[in-house]
Amino acid sequence: MSMTDPIADMLTRIRNAMIAGHENLEVPASRVKLRIAEILKEEGYINGYDRQEDGPQGKLLIELRFHGGQPAIEGLKRVSRPGQRRYARCSDIPKVRNGLGIMIVSTSQGMMTDRAARKAGVGGELVCSVW
Repeated sequence: MSMTDPIADMLTRIRNAMIAGHENLEVPASRVKLRIAEILKEEGYINGYDRQEDGPQGKLLIELRFHGGQPAIEGLKRVSRPGQRRYARCSDIPKVRNGLGIMIVSTSQGMMTDRAARKAGVGGELVCSVW
C-alpha cells in the first residue's frame, strides 16, 4: 500500500512511541527521513539513529531521549502537507514557541533548522515544527 505522506507517518510514530514510553522505534528509511533524524539528533531531541538495510528500502531505528521519565520532545506538528504546501521567505519563517522549538525547513541548500535558514538567508518549504 502506498503512503501519501511518509513524513507525517514518521512524526506520528515518534509521537506515539513517546506517549507509550518506548525508548526505540522503527520507520521505513528514506533520505528525507534520515535528514530529519539527523537534525533532531543535532538539536538534542533524540539520542541517536541508525539506518539498517532491510529489503529494498531499509529501515531507520531511532532512539528517543527522556529526561526524568519525560520525553525530550514535547510536541511535533506537520506544517506543510501534500494537500496544502506552506512556503516562506527567510524573513517570514515563523519562530516555534518564541525560539524554544525548531522549524525544519526544506531549502534549495538542503533541509535545515529555521535558525540555519535565516542565517543562510534562504527560505523554503516549512516541513514540521518540534518543541
